Amino acid sequence: QVQLVESGGGLVQAGGSLRLSCAASGNIFQINAMGWYRQAPGKQRELVASVTSAGSTNVVDSVKGRFTISRDNAKNTVYLQMNSLKPEDTGVYYCNADILVSRGYYRTRSDYWGQGTQVTVSS
Repeated sequence: QVQLVESGGGLVQAGGSLRLSCAASGNIFQINAMGWYRQAPGKQRELVASVTSAGSTNVVDSVKGRFTISRDNAKNTVYLQMNSLKPEDTGVYYCNADILVSRGYYRTRSDYWGQGTQVTVSS
């Protein structure tokens, strides 16, 4: 069983900062890519940023220069540092990870999601 537990969301004024964390736990053999998605009210979930196991990162244009994704492989944790927040960044932020799980003699690869953390940016 694998769990992703997020933390760090909250209410912040425009221009402020938040740092999200997501820790993976369970029978993990290897974590491949990790990422952050967000879902604004009435909109589809969208990718915000991703990071490979080697540390290569990608962020969408709307947050480029403001958000930074990073990971600590020793802690199975991914972070999202969000600066210069805007009201349009409001939404539920979800952590995602592509994980190879140990199941006895076997390993299975699956996509896992966190429970989501609310980020609200007031104008």
